[in-house]
Amino acid sequence: MKKSQIIVLVLAVAVIGLLYLLPRVVVDNEEGSSGIADEAVKTAPAVEEMHDAPISAEARETLNSIALRLKNEVDREKFVALADTLAALYTQAGRFDSAAYFMEQAALKVETIERWEKAGIAYYEAYTFAMSEQKVAFLADKTRSYLNKVLEKDPKRLDLKTKVAMTYVSSSNPMQGITMLREILEEDPTNEDALFNMGVLSMQSGQYKRAAERFEELVRYYPENLQGQFYLGVSYFESKQNNKAKKQFQQVQSMTTDPMVLASVESYLERL
Repeated sequence: MKKSQIIVLVLAVAVIGLLYLLPRVVVDNEEGSSGIADEAVKTAPAVEEMHDAPISAEARETLNSIALRLKNEVDREKFVALADTLAALYTQAGRFDSAAYFMEQAALKVETIERWEKAGIAYYEAYTFAMSEQKVAFLADKTRSYLNKVLEKDPKRLDLKTKVAMTYVSSSNPMQGITMLREILEEDPTNEDALFNMGVLSMQSGQYKRAAERFEELVRYYPENLQGQFYLGVSYFESKQNNKAKKQFQQVQSMTTDPMVLASVESYLERL
């Protein structure tokens, strides 16, 4: 997650206590639109069909021009290069589902483990920014479909297994994801992503003492993990360990100069 996502999550802690998968940028497609999922490579959708959020006329023209070239391109290498370009431009614009769509088109054109991984990670990125249940479910399924292909070839990729696990947490079978995270920690007790996500899940379920234990482990191994340091402070605060919370928030203050993060930390300190 990026720094600005920390800010959103900080606000979420203070306001509604939802600490995971709160998007920095809402992917703002029409509800129920399955154009990104259903379009075949040969009918790559126009830009205006993929998003109803405002986009400059110049950017729209550029993206539509490249999409048209992609639609008519028969050379595989050139097709993939165009798809990568569109994915990069959409990522820069914060349109993560569209970026993932074009990464998928490249993976369908050139079926390699590297392309599966890129498509899966792109869909996971879109998944972490999606808000509606329908989009979350769709993007989670896409993530699993590609990352599991990679894991079948290379089961040691715990970084990818962690991402797959997290897609199950928001599904109808969340325990499958939690079980996978536990398996990862059994294999690698210091796995940064797994420790972080288990801590967040403990917070989400109101188990703040357990969350504090997870984040204590995390920052012991990864002291520069700002999110872990911050959430450790929140966990102490919520579990009424005020002295520890104060010390921890002061630690966070020494780690960043971001004004919004510092303001959020100060708000906790004022409440202690």
